[in-house]
Amino acid sequence: MPDDLAALMASMRACRICDGLELGPNPIFQLDPAVRILIVGQAPGRITHGKNRPFDDPSGVRLRAWLGVDEATFYGDPRIGLFPMGLCFPGSGTSGDKPPRAECAVAWRRPVMAALKDVQLTLVLGQYAIAWHLPALKGMAVTEAVKRSSEGQDGVFVLPHPSPRNNRWLKINDWFEADVIPRIQSTVSELLKEP
Repeated sequence: MPDDLAALMASMRACRICDGLELGPNPIFQLDPAVRILIVGQAPGRITHGKNRPFDDPSGVRLRAWLGVDEATFYGDPRIGLFPMGLCFPGSGTSGDKPPRAECAVAWRRPVMAALKDVQLTLVLGQYAIAWHLPALKGMAVTEAVKRSSEGQDGVFVLPHPSPRNNRWLKINDWFEADVIPRIQSTVSELLKEP
């Protein structure tokens, strides 16, 4: 397995290890050796598969607002990386998308994380990302995981998914946008100020 990030990315783009994907393989990620802010989600959705660009939807609008960055910065600044647990749309399940394919994380997670030398802030979305990046929080309810990481210890925050489907959660847990988001925005701003 290559350890150079450029070689890893080329291998990931060509990856076909998951058989029988509903829409076929289409690995989607945004990585660069300069990544300081890493966003770790579950897997691309159907819309992302079609657009070939992560978070190009209402969830992305909210996520960018949480970060305090505009669309051009989110997609164009090499210091912002997007690396989901599964690189391809895993298919539709009975109550939403299927989970990210496990073989994807087995093949790519450790080598890519080792190749990213300057990550200073990791934003973790979803149970599979929590289980890999914060195993002590594995199996915990989202609200509790978000609370436990709300100070950004070790440069890691757990976020609820920014989907409009979570409007009710955000209303009930108004402390998240009042207290946690300003911490995230401050950290993002500092990391993007530095050359």
